[in-house]
Amino acid sequence: MPMNARPAAVLFDRDGTLIVDVPYNSDPALVRPVPGAREALDRLRGAGVPIGVVTNQAGVAKGLIGEDSLREVNMRVEELLGPFGVWAVCPHDDGDGCDCRKPLPGLVLRAAAALGVAPADCVVIGDIGRDMGAARAAGARGILVPTPVTLPEEVAAAPEVAADLTAAVDAVLR
Repeated sequence: MPMNARPAAVLFDRDGTLIVDVPYNSDPALVRPVPGAREALDRLRGAGVPIGVVTNQAGVAKGLIGEDSLREVNMRVEELLGPFGVWAVCPHDDGDGCDCRKPLPGLVLRAAAALGVAPADCVVIGDIGRDMGAARAAGARGILVPTPVTLPEEVAAAPEVAADLTAAVDAVLR
């Protein structure tokens, strides 16, 4: 997809990208959007760009988050940030051998299929190298929004870097 083409969909990592990362969060009361998240998402919605979430949730495989708690946390995300066209969640851990755990492309491929768009016409916005790896593996455009946990080598390797979510959405809508 050319840099200046409007994407068919934008897929977001959840923790650290849309909401403040609380490791293995199972409590909806702890969900806090990152600054500007609702406004950025509403701009995409207003422009008619479908949006979705692609998120690794290894806490399920580790027994730290129950399926019901995960669903409640995701529902709280939607209460605060508005609706998403698709939620693609990997409940596995690194050693489980699934094809959906980022940096593998499964979540991006699943989300694109659910939205009825080609993965190559999607943008994936995330805060770590795994998000960019999943975008690359699926043939999607990746935009990294670094946080304090983003490694310097992940920033250096990212195809695009935005200062924050607002800047990432600016780049998408430009």
